[in-house]
Amino acid sequence: MASFTYIATNTQNKSVSGSIEATDRSAVMSTLEKQGLRPISVKEKAKSGSLSFGGSFFNSNKVKSDDLVMFTRQLSAMVGAGVPLLRALTSLEKHTESAGLKKVLGQVIKDVEAGAPLADALSKHSTVFSDVYINMVRAGEAAGILDEILKRLAMQQEKNATIRKKVKSAMAYPTVLIVITILAFFGLMLFVIPQIGKILTDLGGPDAQLPGLTLAMLAISGFMTSYWFIVLPLIAGAVVVISRYLKTPKGRSQFHHFILKVPGVNNIIKKVAIARFARTFSALMGAGVAVLEALSVTAHAVGNVVYEQALLDASEAVKNGDQLSAVIEKNPLFPAIVAQMLSVGEETGQTDKVLVKVADFYEEEVDVAIDGLSSIIEPVMIVIMGSMVGLIAASVMGPIAGLAQNIKG
Repeated sequence: MASFTYIATNTQNKSVSGSIEATDRSAVMSTLEKQGLRPISVKEKAKSGSLSFGGSFFNSNKVKSDDLVMFTRQLSAMVGAGVPLLRALTSLEKHTESAGLKKVLGQVIKDVEAGAPLADALSKHSTVFSDVYINMVRAGEAAGILDEILKRLAMQQEKNATIRKKVKSAMAYPTVLIVITILAFFGLMLFVIPQIGKILTDLGGPDAQLPGLTLAMLAISGFMTSYWFIVLPLIAGAVVVISRYLKTPKGRSQFHHFILKVPGVNNIIKKVAIARFARTFSALMGAGVAVLEALSVTAHAVGNVVYEQALLDASEAVKNGDQLSAVIEKNPLFPAIVAQMLSVGEETGQTDKVLVKVADFYEEEVDVAIDGLSSIIEPVMIVIMGSMVGLIAASVMGPIAGLAQNIKG
């Protein structure tokens, strides 16, 4: 028996979540349906102690986003050309260079051969295929437009991957500078400052009057030198505790609320969330998924707890008869242009096409915002590092200059 976590909607279309034990994912889906729940997301809990050496760092079975995009595009082309689904899957499984994808496709092929729909076969591999992916494939199979849906999926994955790469590349430089700054600080405090303190004591004697800044630096250095075996584990432990707390629902919620208030960063986070909402909701609506279900799936795929709750609240309001554009317009998390474009889409019946334009616009805005942030971060980090070096230099040069004057006198 394995343990699974699930997110589902009940008969009142309210979102519920919990955990359940079952033999496999299909058994979980069946159990939830018997309870009158409609599954949105079902994921298997990771087993503690199941990672071997390097399992989380060098996982050769992990499917990269680029491999998944290529698979989706190739499957779309083959299905669109009239190749039977099973034959297309077998061909792609045979020729893929990704060991992880080959393993997953082997299991998917077995399920499809046994008569399972492609969406159900993919749903057993939730770590590879997202809820959005599975829901769109299911809608494409039901409507008989699987090739078109797969094209939409490939495009959406490429856009999401592009945004992730740009955000990561923007964060790489300041992260490296922060690490270097921290290492330099510890290196100076543990190895350089003690030697300088000894030199100052030798020159001025034990009764030498040192400036307050120098005394503070020597005190910090002395504490760290004497208790490094306590300080370093405490810092490492704090990092581990904080990182684990941020993975909990409460910690994740608090962190997401916090970053939406950080100047400079909050604009990027908002634009990324809006772009992801627009593209995901557009893809689901274009695939023929019902509005309420599309909102629920999009909410859990948007990547921010604050926006997730806002979309779930919007789903409740839409269920009660409100128009989505009117609900979005009242929420300050969404700019006015989103509500206006949604209103146009509702009037023309082309919500999916209109939201694609919104997604394109905000993805371009993300590019501009990231470039602007990168240009600001570099001089700020240089000033911070320069200030640290200047502070240490001032604490050293001040007493040396004073001792030199005393010697001349």
